[in-house]
Amino acid sequence: MGWSGGQPSIGWYAETRGPGNHGPGPGERRSVLAHGARLVFAAQGERRCLGVRRAGKRTPCPTAATVPGRAGNAQCPECARLDRSFSVAADTNAADPRTYRVYLAWFGPGLVKVGITAEERGPDRLREQGAVAWSWLGRGPLMAARRTEELLRAALGVPDRIAYARKRAVRAQLPPAAERAREVAELHARATALTGWPESLERTACEVADHAGLFRLDELPTATRVITEMTPGGVVEGLLVGAAGPDLHFADGLVVDTRLLAGWALTAPAGPHPPVPVPWTDLAPPPAAAEQDGLF
Repeated sequence: MGWSGGQPSIGWYAETRGPGNHGPGPGERRSVLAHGARLVFAAQGERRCLGVRRAGKRTPCPTAATVPGRAGNAQCPECARLDRSFSVAADTNAADPRTYRVYLAWFGPGLVKVGITAEERGPDRLREQGAVAWSWLGRGPLMAARRTEELLRAALGVPDRIAYARKRAVRAQLPPAAERAREVAELHARATALTGWPESLERTACEVADHAGLFRLDELPTATRVITEMTPGGVVEGLLVGAAGPDLHFADGLVVDTRLLAGWALTAPAGPHPPVPVPWTDLAPPPAAAEQDGLF
């Protein structure tokens, strides 16, 4: 699942044409996910490694290795190592000439992080992470953005990662939009007032964006359970009422973490037999406001 132009969509990869040699040929395509649509799909075969994606092209895994159903990353260890050998996130591609942006992302009370993204990605990177409110902090060359990111993390006491489970848990108890914007604006002021920013990184003014409406967070039913893995023959079905980050929210309270769909062959279930449910776990009630040292 990804976000483009403010819309969530599922990316598909076809190795061959459909039955009878009909339909699109090999390659990638995307299907926009519309709110209010009924989704139904079943997993077939085994979950396979997605291979490596570079410069907009995917190279299949040479061994078509199987991947554990509960893994968040649908790559075998060898492909994952190759992926990280030329990666901005892993600091193995320091020569990337693109302009980068430093951002401040707010996911819920006490859940804030600072990160970087290529300027061309724009807000889609924040949507993919499930950021509810956010603002840019600065823009400049990659290494200047990375140094600024490390400076702000240390000074503000924020982590480099926040687990999706924690983001999911606080969506049902978000404060009003005005309060979210105030927290982001206050942190933005603290961040940009710090000394030690690289000279080549331009500070940007605070313009708080809010994704609650885009994610349909005000309309979501209480999330009661989340799938833990897909299984051969397992079927997921429901009315899509919202999407945030990689999560699809269904009307019956089910949450589908789409990272667990990657690597499976998905098809519409057929036949008169009742659908086979996939494993899921109950979600605990929303916790009290989270605490994060160094912020509040």
